[in-house]
Amino acid sequence: MRMLNNNPFRVPGLLGKLGMMTSIRDTELLEQSLLRTLGPLLGVLDTSLYRLDDGQLLARVIHYHRSKVVEADGVARLVERIEEVVQLSEVSPEVIALTENVRLLGKPCARALDGEMLMAYPLLGGDEVCGYFVFRRDREASPNEDATIRGVLEVFSNYYALLDVSQRDRLTGLLNRQALENNFERIWTAMSRPDAYHERADGRRHSKHADKFWLAVIDIDHFKRINDSFGHMVGDEILLLATRVMQHTFRSSDLLYRYGGEEFVAIISAENEAIARNVFERVRLAIEAHVFPRIEAMTISIGYAEVDPDVLPVEVLSRADRSLYQAKQDGRNRVYDFSELVARGTFASPSYGETELF
Repeated sequence: MRMLNNNPFRVPGLLGKLGMMTSIRDTELLEQSLLRTLGPLLGVLDTSLYRLDDGQLLARVIHYHRSKVVEADGVARLVERIEEVVQLSEVSPEVIALTENVRLLGKPCARALDGEMLMAYPLLGGDEVCGYFVFRRDREASPNEDATIRGVLEVFSNYYALLDVSQRDRLTGLLNRQALENNFERIWTAMSRPDAYHERADGRRHSKHADKFWLAVIDIDHFKRINDSFGHMVGDEILLLATRVMQHTFRSSDLLYRYGGEEFVAIISAENEAIARNVFERVRLAIEAHVFPRIEAMTISIGYAEVDPDVLPVEVLSRADRSLYQAKQDGRNRVYDFSELVARGTFASPSYGETELF
């Protein structure tokens, strides 16, 4: 059987990797699998995936790196590392310029850089470019390699689209509860990496990244009254409009989910609590200012809490949910922070490591 440009991976091996890739049921793991599949095929240690949002702006970057480590007993082994770039400003101008050419042309592009070739392939979603596969090595892709890369990316894009649909709410198109649980694991895992934090004086961990994460539970005020007064068809239209207003108000890097009924969950990054509050207040004000059909005016209440890698996801969600409930008790149409309610004495200060349940 013919080898792919003297590459040690035979075609049956590639088919096996594709089979493994399409057995995955999570979009984040699928993206990682793509990088793990193509890197060895191309004989490179580093590969990257760049994702665009609906407005064709860079939203996420994933880097995959393999390195050879020699153990104390002299045995060498390959170590894998996958990292998601938090600060998109860290993306090099050379990559931005190259991927922009890929977006405009809709086909792979390459450029010489520091004695190597920087190459980018488009990821297609329907007829649009929705991201890029990027790598560097000492030569351009051969015709066989080019055909292999295009084929793997096509399989990946088609399967990714199927998985994405399964993680979307049918009415609003937002990510659903299952996708939220998947992202919980990813975010907590990233924040719990040894290289992602340093120890505080009290023994707790503190993120090295400038940005922290914040989780909010958002609820439409008096939504049952809307359904009872105008019917479920109007209620669905209001839910859809509220979703669109929130999507346009949140930043492209923020994650928004439909948690169930009239309740939503948002996960955002912010340097500090004041910035996080401004983001959530901006969303509340946008809903309050919007003129909805039939009902005219509508408001939302928001409760949020800081994501802590030392606290279980269910605890953080519970804290945000309790803050939301307090906002509703105090009159609705307001934004409450869990830590602020603790400082006020509304809630007791949780003991470190204490488990909170709904």
